Amino acid sequence: MNGSSRHSSPQLAARGSATSAAGPADAQQLIKLLEPVVSATGMDLENVRITATGRRRLLRVVVDADGGVSLDDITLISRALSAELDASGAMGETPYTLEVSSPGVDRPLTEPRHWRRAAGRLIRAPLAARSPARTDRAGRLAMIEGRVLAASDHAVLLEVAGRQREFGYAELGPGKILVEFGHAATGADGGGGRWTLT
Repeated sequence: MNGSSRHSSPQLAARGSATSAAGPADAQQLIKLLEPVVSATGMDLENVRITATGRRRLLRVVVDADGGVSLDDITLISRALSAELDASGAMGETPYTLEVSSPGVDRPLTEPRHWRRAAGRLIRAPLAARSPARTDRAGRLAMIEGRVLAASDHAVLLEVAGRQREFGYAELGPGKILVEFGHAATGADGGGGRWTLT
């Protein structure tokens, strides 16, 4: 889901995205400028990326929230970010396009909030180096596949092959949501029952 508006900007990048011509300090300034605006709407700033598109720049901002992000949310946050960028002059005079979107299913699950928001979804994740069974018999990195039942700040509860298993985040690499056709994912409170981590 995304929306866009047109403004102006030099090239910046943040959170491991595109390469930055303006340097890391400028990228951090942009994050510091936008994060409070996003937080004030009850959302999280997930990613900021700027790329050159001809004579313009494309500023992509990815936001997320518990319960997802609606088109109305995108509209509100786009207006708020636009106003902040215009008032601060942080983007300079070069024309740019602002695009605000929510993360897709291909976003890796790397933070506790990502795992929490994936409740009810089928995921696959590699076992991390700290896990005792991190390689299979062929020496390949072992993978865990299961449904996210719940997630806390320290661990995630998965249903793996009909059994509930708890993993600390240090035991797992980045998770990936698997696309399921004909399956309606429900969150921990979405009618499929409530799960808690102990």
